[in-house]
Amino acid sequence: MSTQLSSILIASSGGGGSAAIFQIGILLLIPFAMYFFMIRPQRRRAREQQDLQRSIEVGDEVVTTSGLYGKITGEDGDVRFWLEIDDDVQIRIARAAIQGKVQEDDAGDADDAQNVDDDDADESDNIEDNDDVEQDD
Repeated sequence: MSTQLSSILIASSGGGGSAAIFQIGILLLIPFAMYFFMIRPQRRRAREQQDLQRSIEVGDEVVTTSGLYGKITGEDGDVRFWLEIDDDVQIRIARAAIQGKVQEDDAGDADDAQNVDDDDADESDNIEDNDDVEQDD
């Protein structure tokens, strides 16, 4: 790095001083830009995720990083929870596997999506039945 800096300074002494100063300024600006656009937001997101995982309590409805929805039914030490994913079906998960809490709006959207998928499946069955009739003719 010092050889590049010294070669820039030597080249700038030949009359292009303002261009060399501009180049040095750009080189010094890049690390600051990387910090503010990449590192700082990533640290903020990690801190928010840790705060969320610490605030999980028994009775909260959560979604895991693998997409499982369930209700926290108990704690198994400091780093594990019991998650009820269906009636009388409980699994043990790590605290770090919790992606977020389920809001009331999210629960309704999941039910609506299931109903839409069922309707689409019924329509595709009807289309297949119609194709069979046409082929028989």
